[in-house]
Amino acid sequence: MKTRPARFVAFLFLATVFTITFEKIHWETGVTVNLADILATLFVAGYLATRLADADGWLPRTALVATGFACAFLLVYLTGYFNLETEQALEQFAKGLVKFAVHFGFLIAGIAYLARRSQRFYWTTLGVFVAGMAVNSAYGLVQLAAAELGYDLDRTLLSPLTGGASSINIYGAVEGADVYRPNALTGDPNHLAIMLVVPLLVLTPIYLRLERGHRLKLPLAVLLSFLFVTELATLSRSGLVGLAAGFVILAFPYRRLLVSRALLVPLAAVALGVAYVVTRRLDFFETVLRQRLQTGGGGTSAHFEVYEFIPDVLDTNPLLGLGLNNFSVYYEFVTGRTDWGPHSFYVALLVETGIVGTALFACFLFFLFRRLGVARRLGRAMAAARDPLAARVRPLAWGLTAALVGTMAANAFYLTMQFYYFYAFAQLALAVPIVFGRR
Repeated sequence: MKTRPARFVAFLFLATVFTITFEKIHWETGVTVNLADILATLFVAGYLATRLADADGWLPRTALVATGFACAFLLVYLTGYFNLETEQALEQFAKGLVKFAVHFGFLIAGIAYLARRSQRFYWTTLGVFVAGMAVNSAYGLVQLAAAELGYDLDRTLLSPLTGGASSINIYGAVEGADVYRPNALTGDPNHLAIMLVVPLLVLTPIYLRLERGHRLKLPLAVLLSFLFVTELATLSRSGLVGLAAGFVILAFPYRRLLVSRALLVPLAAVALGVAYVVTRRLDFFETVLRQRLQTGGGGTSAHFEVYEFIPDVLDTNPLLGLGLNNFSVYYEFVTGRTDWGPHSFYVALLVETGIVGTALFACFLFFLFRRLGVARRLGRAMAAARDPLAARVRPLAWGLTAALVGTMAANAFYLTMQFYYFYAFAQLALAVPIVFGRR
């Protein structure tokens, strides 16, 4: 029977996973403190306290490797400290270092925690993670509907809670009508779209492999359709690029199922719904889509322009870059603009940590892919042994692999791989061989 501290740690863990994409729920206390910051810190502290109380310092090898990566990253960041030149740069570095510590602390503790829990708890964690995304999406669609009616949902619900200002993204206007893009509880519609790449790609193969008549078949079809509608509502090109890249990966093992009735029927339902909405305001949506498909606009040019900074920075600080979390300082110094970040994870990586930091992160990604390869082989071994769980583990492993590829592709022009949700995703990916390998 679980003790109260153990139950409280489990609650903190699941609460963190559930709210990990709720970027707008934060408070300014000199620094920005997210709800996920608070919950993740409490979980790590609570988990460490329970382990100390039991005099139990065991860590699975995967968590030890993750700890090794954390130490290596810390060494790179602290060495890059000597490239800082201003007080503003030092302030940004300190903020980035705190975020790094909380992110990797949550990753390592989460892997160790899942390694001790049952397979059922793993599925619960995945379900809670997806449920948080679904709540975020639901808020986004309600936010969009409210904006169309002239109401600011963020001002009504979030501002009194956080004391800060937030609102739906306004892309522009067509014939006097504003074009709204839901950002839900994230900071940007593109962030929401790229985050949704994960549940869409992870759940799709699991859904396709469910037996006909399974109690989750219909709910998953509805959920996937709902998440895809939200994805489309964001008008995010990066989100769709990530989704397409992930489905290319899924096409290898599931090419026949991707053109089966199980997937085509929900897609047709979404297409009919979207077509109905579009035909009611055909000129409006035609103008919006034409603008989003253009590649020569100011927003698109700015996304590509940040890549031009890489040679300049590497010419002066090739090995360790400008310092952790310092792209914004460099960008402001060069252009005078304070409202534009790197808008590319890979640009931020190269500019802030140089060749050494980029190579280290590439090794971390290789580690993720390798563990997912172990998970896929585990699924094949289960299938060869005629273990019925193979119909769940193998699709899960492929879905996580596709989601990682999709997230990497989408981050060419955004940097969600720095966010909390990516570490929760990595946690789930790395834990699969541990949790299901015991069987």
